[in-house]
Amino acid sequence: MNDPHPTEGELAILRILWSRKAPATVREVHDELLRSKDTAYTTVLKMLTIMSEKKLVQRDETERSHRYLALYSEPVVQSSMLKSFVQNAFAGSAVKLVQRALDDDTASAEELDAMARMIAEAKKRRGS
Repeated sequence: MNDPHPTEGELAILRILWSRKAPATVREVHDELLRSKDTAYTTVLKMLTIMSEKKLVQRDETERSHRYLALYSEPVVQSSMLKSFVQNAFAGSAVKLVQRALDDDTASAEELDAMARMIAEAKKRRGS
């Protein structure tokens, strides 16, 4: 399989499928999307059809109402999107990404402490 690169709309649908942990019908996905955004049923159907063609979801046609299941887990999609983002926005440098986040003062003191622990744990895993 190729690295998944969903669009913003496809990502919204994937989040619903991941949260359900079971295949969902177009109606179920549509009902969930309506909670945050006015979206037509036919739009959701078309998007799921495209996502099936792109191999982002698998369509089960054994029942009258087709059911859709995400083919990639959330961490796999996040990793793929992050790699692409870091490459495109920060010339492949994780340091530049972290520096920008720190310069923008978006992280709380608690988040900074958590990041420091994650870095220490990553160093241990890598034997550094």
